[in-house]
Amino acid sequence: MGNIIIKSAGTSDAALIADMSRQTFYDSFAASNTKEDMDKFMNEQFSRESLIKEVETGDGIFFIAYDGDEALGYVRLRSGENYSEFNDLPSIEIVRIYAVKPAIGKGVGSALIKKCIETANELNRKIIWLGVWEDNKRAIDFYIKWGFKKFGQHDFVLGTDVQTDWLMMKYL
Repeated sequence: MGNIIIKSAGTSDAALIADMSRQTFYDSFAASNTKEDMDKFMNEQFSRESLIKEVETGDGIFFIAYDGDEALGYVRLRSGENYSEFNDLPSIEIVRIYAVKPAIGKGVGSALIKKCIETANELNRKIIWLGVWEDNKRAIDFYIKWGFKKFGQHDFVLGTDVQTDWLMMKYL
């Protein structure tokens, strides 16, 4: 891995983000779920069209990690829900943070999470938070390393399978 550069993404990056979203999600979770549930989720909740629309309508803040011209991962931030655990402090949610399979473990996630924290600070947010599948131990360990702590959980429906996501937060 050369030098990882994080760039702000806009509407011209919508197709790239949509394709990366679908590929990284599939690579991360296909082995742990049935083909039927993955197909249903990918076609109904995570379609290329809906992902492109998120970017084009400005539904969030997007950043892409690059090594030269090669896109290695991306992140989507947005003002999310305000949980009681936040004590009315302003927050921002990391909706998705993914690295492409060959780049996992090579610093892309760290570069992206640094950018998330930097952006949250620039926006005067006091809390940064996210949801992560309870069975995704590698991701949970990564977030703990960055100072996130579990504060709750919610359901995440993948196809027909109701799964549990941990809600994790970090004070800034």
